[in-house]
Amino acid sequence: MRLFKYITVICLGLLLVNCGETNASKQTGLSIDTNTKSITLGDQLNLTISNPKKKNIESVSYKLNDIDIKPNHTLKSISLGKNTIEAIVNYDGNSETLTKQIEINNNRRPDIYTYEIVNTYPHEITSYTQGLEFYKGELYESTGQRTKSKLRKLNFETGEVIMNTNLADAFFGEGLTILNDSIYQLTWQSKRGFIYDVNSFNRLGTFNYGQSVEGWGLCNDGAQLYKSDGTEKIWFLNKDNLTENGHIEVYTEKGKIPSLNELEWIDGKIYANIYQRNGVVIINPENGAVEGVIDFKPLRKLVKQHSELDVLNGIAFNPDRNTIFVTGKNWDKLFEVRIKKK
Repeated sequence: MRLFKYITVICLGLLLVNCGETNASKQTGLSIDTNTKSITLGDQLNLTISNPKKKNIESVSYKLNDIDIKPNHTLKSISLGKNTIEAIVNYDGNSETLTKQIEINNNRRPDIYTYEIVNTYPHEITSYTQGLEFYKGELYESTGQRTKSKLRKLNFETGEVIMNTNLADAFFGEGLTILNDSIYQLTWQSKRGFIYDVNSFNRLGTFNYGQSVEGWGLCNDGAQLYKSDGTEKIWFLNKDNLTENGHIEVYTEKGKIPSLNELEWIDGKIYANIYQRNGVVIINPENGAVEGVIDFKPLRKLVKQHSELDVLNGIAFNPDRNTIFVTGKNWDKLFEVRIKKK
């Protein structure tokens, strides 16, 4: 019963959309038919052309995301979420290009994980935690709220602030990640990120967002950065120029997971907080599939209850200890945990 309730909570608010029909051509009435209401990874697409006006169709060729496919195509190595089918239809000496958008769900339910608390440490109760990451054994934190946003280096055992820099009052700090001695910090709605030297906190530069809606969470795999924007999308950022060069969409077997927030790269997977949910999803970065869910909801009851208390946010993997550190917005504690499959 607990498992059922938890999955219900995690999936609350998911927008479950079936295959997206485009309008049939007004002139010819032609349209693409997938002959199914729901599409899952591994399914076979059986594509046909709906032809209500009985045009003399001579040939049809199909593409999926600009790659040629056959009318019976098995969905194997493909990203989840929105994908575009294109059909070039030749009829009566004419040619028409049709498009249709489909949504592809994952083909299995995520594994459920629980946790054990290894240690509990103090955390500044006024810190509206947005990003949390270990780098070379040191803990770094980005906090939010206009006029209160900061970048900090912390002694995680005592909560002592070792280094600090404040953002200008106009900026609302968001996630951070650290790569090659550079700290990358997002802001929320300003479409701008900042780059700092990890040793001095001197600002080295700025970068602008591309198609992503806002700045929420950041992590990296050592080769590129991953950015969430408050939707179901995680964007790939080139580490050299911070341009967005693609994205994945995060889906379960039921549909998309919106409001992805703080990110952390752990053992080849992306761990993501979901805003307004006290849980974390484990994501396959290749296709966006949610492979696991961690229920951290009980942790909120272990911190000081006060009027500014907000949701779980902040995931930091410590490779030296092989543990995960989690906290929340305006929480007075930082938890060191180990997770295990339920």
